[in-house]
Amino acid sequence: MQNLLLVGALGIGGALLLITFIVSRIIYICPPNEVLIFSGGHRRLATGDGDKTVGYRVVQGGRGLRIPLIEVVDRMNLTNMVIELRVQGAYSRGGIPLNVQGVANVKISSKTVQLANAIERFLSMTREQIMQVARETLEGNLRGVLSTLTPEEVNQDREKFAGALVHEADHDLARLGLELDNLKIQHVSDDKGYLDSIGRRQTAELLKTSRISEAENHALSNENAATNFMSQEMSKVDAQIATARAEGQRRVVEAQTRKSALVAESKGQVQALLAKATAEVQVQRARLAQVRYQLIADRVKPAEAKKSQMMAQARGAASKIIEDGKATASAIRSLGETWAKAGDSARQIFVAQKLSSLVGTMMSTVGEMPIDKLTVIDKELANNGGNFAVKAAITSEQLKQILGVDVAAAVQRLAGGEVKQLPAHIVSPPPSPRPRTPTTPGTKSEG
Repeated sequence: MQNLLLVGALGIGGALLLITFIVSRIIYICPPNEVLIFSGGHRRLATGDGDKTVGYRVVQGGRGLRIPLIEVVDRMNLTNMVIELRVQGAYSRGGIPLNVQGVANVKISSKTVQLANAIERFLSMTREQIMQVARETLEGNLRGVLSTLTPEEVNQDREKFAGALVHEADHDLARLGLELDNLKIQHVSDDKGYLDSIGRRQTAELLKTSRISEAENHALSNENAATNFMSQEMSKVDAQIATARAEGQRRVVEAQTRKSALVAESKGQVQALLAKATAEVQVQRARLAQVRYQLIADRVKPAEAKKSQMMAQARGAASKIIEDGKATASAIRSLGETWAKAGDSARQIFVAQKLSSLVGTMMSTVGEMPIDKLTVIDKELANNGGNFAVKAAITSEQLKQILGVDVAAAVQRLAGGEVKQLPAHIVSPPPSPRPRTPTTPGTKSEG
């Protein structure tokens, strides 16, 4: 059992190693600074002259799958190649041989057309071989550019020289599939001493120019010194004049300020007195208002309150009198109506109703006496003796007392009850208030 497990593990490990080997031979990883060329297939490539068929395919940055037994994979580096340029005895315009040293940064171009040129020319070549081809090409271009420039132009304007060289070399390098990043001229010299003589001449010119400039500057310095001295003295005079003017102005301003201060002080005093008087007036006005309010509170308001009280009392008394009068008038009106309805018997009924109260009043002035009944007859009527009603009343009472016969009741029964009973408020009027009844003929008024 253990042998079988060991054999199985060895088989799985061998299979994994085989798969890893196969995958490593099929899948290729390309970094960004390289190009993978899979040779063996056919594909269409777009160029400046049209499409053409090539026997390779390119993978720049990423990964690619190789067809086993059909394709071959090559790598091409796209990093910069630093090339040192040295040209000895290159003739410039004018026949002066020059020695030039420079440095250039060259790389294989990643553009499609130029990369195709580089693959066709440099595939399977080392970087040293590619650098040698680029160096020889640039040195040839350098000699060609030097022939169009004078030593002075080469030495004085190296930027222009480098620009012309780059412009000249770009076309040739592009045909090779290379790309020039930059080019710098480091040193320019000659074996004949021409540049030194130019330097000495320029040095002499510079020395002459510097001496002339020094003399001119010295003269200008003296002139400026004199001008500065004059300006300084004039500035002193102007400063003294300005100081005197400022002093006079200060005195004027001080006097004006003092004047303003005195005026302001006087105005302040006057305004203070005015404010004090105004405040006193306000105080007196407030005091006057206080006294007025005090008088109103002490005299006017109590008087008004008393007036209102008296008016209210008068209205109350008047209302009572009016109501009493209305009640009396109503009672008299009812009495008159009842009197009119009773006819001729009204007078006897009225006297009979009032007789009890009248007897009570009369008996109150006399001591206690055993009186059973009291009949009141008018003095004037009794004295004259000619009134039939009085005689009838006296006779009726005498008959009633002597014989026990009530004539008035008998007459009333015979009349069939024509004499009606007076209303209760007339028969027994309320004791208070007691209205004054009118005096009827044959009776005395009460009270």
